[in-house]
Amino acid sequence: MGWSTREIAELAGTTLRAVRHYHDIGLLAEPHRRTNGYKQYGVDHLVRILRIRRLTDLGFSLSQIATMDDTDPHPVEALRALDAELAATVERLQRARLELGVILRRPTPAELPPNFAAADAVAEMPQADRSFIVVLTRVLGAETMRAWADMLRKPVTDPVAEQFNTLAPDADEQTRAAVARDLAPYVRALNAEHPGAKITNAGTRYSARYVQQAVSKALAELYNPAQLDVLRRLNRLLSDPQV
Repeated sequence: MGWSTREIAELAGTTLRAVRHYHDIGLLAEPHRRTNGYKQYGVDHLVRILRIRRLTDLGFSLSQIATMDDTDPHPVEALRALDAELAATVERLQRARLELGVILRRPTPAELPPNFAAADAVAEMPQADRSFIVVLTRVLGAETMRAWADMLRKPVTDPVAEQFNTLAPDADEQTRAAVARDLAPYVRALNAEHPGAKITNAGTRYSARYVQQAVSKALAELYNPAQLDVLRRLNRLLSDPQV
């Protein structure tokens, strides 16, 4: 005498729904039926269900189990492949935990690369500046970003920088010209101290045009018209060695 569907599910520690699903997808052979029409499961069915449950607990998908040889009680190659996959997953999760630890220990924006040395400084920046740095981390080379990180370690102390950050979109021309003029010495000193921070495509897979377009797009989205005008004026001043 065999087991009913409910009994086989209870013996295997699973559910009626799971047993029926195994039938539907071809993982479990249909049992014989009694004269009254009820299914009658045997030991082979129990062994098969337990095998399926064990393999799914290990991490195999039902589609993977379907490709395995039913007669092989120890699918070595499949187990080795799963072991390698799990090892990669464990490594990824360990890296994620390390990164989470850094974020939890200090106010590091989650959108920044985990190895960005100036993460703390960036966290204190205005939102626009912080977002601009995030864009740079995606289009600049590693050496250039190290130069930026080094530059950003020092807090900004120039009061003109705050004037730029709070510049109203409708600031008059005189105000914009004054902010650009006052910013020039500070920015020129930064450029001299950190020449490697120049925005180029060096060390990237991108063209110089692509990098420039990405930077220009970020500036246009993040800063208001008056600030953009100040940046244009500032570039003209910096290109003139007499100023």
